[in-house]
Amino acid sequence: MEEKDRKLIRMLGVLSTVGITMVIATVIGLYIGRWLDRMFGTAPWLTLIFLLLGLVAGFKNLFDYTKKVQDTLDNKRKEDK
Repeated sequence: MEEKDRKLIRMLGVLSTVGITMVIATVIGLYIGRWLDRMFGTAPWLTLIFLLLGLVAGFKNLFDYTKKVQDTLDNKRKEDK
C-alpha cells in the first residue's frame, strides 16, 4: 500500500473518531437529562441542560483532538526540516 493511501485511511479514521465522539457525548447528555427529568419531574429543564452539556463536551473533545493532531503535525514538520 502506498504512503498516500495510508495517509488517506488514517485521515478517514480521525474524522470518523471525531464524529462518533461528538454524537456519543450529545446522546449521553440527552439520556441523562431525560432520566433525571423522569426521576424529579422537572421536564424539560434537565433534559435541555444536559443536552447542552453534552454538546459542550462534544465540542471540547473536538477542540482537544484537533489541537493534538495540529501539535503532531507541527512536530513532524520541525523534524523534516
